[in-house]
Order: sequence, then C-alpha cells, then structure tokens
Amino acid sequence: QVQLVESGGGLVQPGGSLRLSCAASRFSFSSYAMSWYRRAPGKEREFVASITSTSGITTYAGSVRDRFSISRDNVKNTVYLQMNSLKPEDTAVYYCKAVGLPGWGQGTQVTVSS
Repeated sequence: QVQLVESGGGLVQPGGSLRLSCAASRFSFSSYAMSWYRRAPGKEREFVASITSTSGITTYAGSVRDRFSISRDNVKNTVYLQMNSLKPEDTAVYYCKAVGLPGWGQGTQVTVSS
C-alpha cells in the first residue's frame, strides 16, 4: 500500500516562503508522476501542481503559477513544493499523491497569516 508522509508546513506571514516535502514508499516512486493538492477550510480538495516521473515536466494551477515550484528526487523518493510569495488564500492542508495510485498522506497544514 502506498505510503506518503508530508512535512514542512507551518505558520508564515504573507509574502513568506515554505518548502513542503513528501516522502514516498511502498511503490516504485520513479515510475509515477507525483502531484500536490490542497484543501482549504470549507472547500473541496484542489489540484496545485504535478511533475512527471523522469522528464520532470511540471504543471501548475493558475492560482499558484509563478509562485510555487514542484520538484522531485528519485533517489530520495521525495517530492517537494517550494512556495514563495505566500498569500492568506494559500492557507490549507497540503497533500501529495502518486498519480494513478490510490491513497493519500495525512497532509501538512500551511497557515498564511499576519
């Protein structure tokens, strides 16, 4: 069964930065595209970013393009989300997911507030 462990969340002021990590195990990490999603209070979970398995092609939601950057390390079986110029509307629980495989991690809380 897929195991995903997100970390790196916290409280940050508007305009600040955070780097999220997602450690993956129990599947062939380098064979799967990976994605980040988020769920804000009272809202549905939404797509944030994705990265292909080996070519590293990235895709972003319009709301985070030019502020967030997804990357991966296929040796460490880890996917990252660098978040810059954070806004209060980025407040959410952030989750990573292996594209095409069931299962979610527990998520990591990001709160953007002054």
